[in-house]
Amino acid sequence: MEPVNITRAAEFLLLGLSEESELQPLIFGLFLSMYLVTVLGNLLLILAVSSDPHLHTPMYFFLSNLSFVDICFTSTTIPKMLVNIQTQNKVITYEGCITQMYFFTLFGMLDIFLLTMMAYDRFVAICHPLHYTVIMHPQLCGLLVLVSWIMCVLISLLHSLLVLRLSFCTDLKIPHYFCELNQMIQLACSDTFVNNMVMYFAAVLQGGVSLTGILYSYSKIVSSIHAMSSAQGKYKAFSTCVSHLLVVSLFYCTGLGVYLSSAVTHSSQSSATASVMYTVVTPMLNPFIYSLRNKDIKGALKRFFGMTGIERTILLRLKKCP
Repeated sequence: MEPVNITRAAEFLLLGLSEESELQPLIFGLFLSMYLVTVLGNLLLILAVSSDPHLHTPMYFFLSNLSFVDICFTSTTIPKMLVNIQTQNKVITYEGCITQMYFFTLFGMLDIFLLTMMAYDRFVAICHPLHYTVIMHPQLCGLLVLVSWIMCVLISLLHSLLVLRLSFCTDLKIPHYFCELNQMIQLACSDTFVNNMVMYFAAVLQGGVSLTGILYSYSKIVSSIHAMSSAQGKYKAFSTCVSHLLVVSLFYCTGLGVYLSSAVTHSSQSSATASVMYTVVTPMLNPFIYSLRNKDIKGALKRFFGMTGIERTILLRLKKCP
């Protein structure tokens, strides 16, 4: 008997990282901790940048946008996963799955665009320092972010509309902890040629263009740093790029590693486990990478908490006054 096609009012089962019941409390605690650290760390970074006028520069403007996107990126997947573990219910509705897939794709692409913009910002700052303020003016920065949002919204919408036209079989188990575009296409019973073509074309176009832009920017940066005569100047120029280079390497290496490993092993479960690196670990580490060696961020946070403490003291004294 052939499986019955389902297109509407279907429910999917998110199998998660492991089906062993004794591991569920450990997975719940681990992911809850990582999610809270991610949200808190990125929120502090946004507060530091927005509260300090000295940090109202293109680099920190892109960084605060990246922090906001990282919070949204993890929030599309982790809360649902935690609810599923807590309630011991792996069901996600058809509409919920499409929505999760849409926002995951949207914020994942925005991450890539923002990392590319940050690489271009460092390229202009080091290779064309005298023209930096002229080239990287606030209007251009705002326009770049706006265009990125529009493009990502439209591409994510296209992917979602193409998935909506697919028919699904009775076996609706997703061997992952969230609804990923690739997994949704693999579950379909109908022809997925168009979906695969659009997905791979968009991935190659966006990933290839952004990675090429980042590599080109850093090749020029390295050659400019190498041409500097002062050792102190070389160190200062390189130190402004280290954080971004670490984040880019972490994001691209883990992302590429996930898809290459899944292509070689053909194991969806191992792919789901590996995807934790770029969906959870990378957004969690970003605030630490950018703040640990960054005196501006640490200074802004100290001033922010210092002002908060002063305001609290003043309010307490005012309350005590008759």
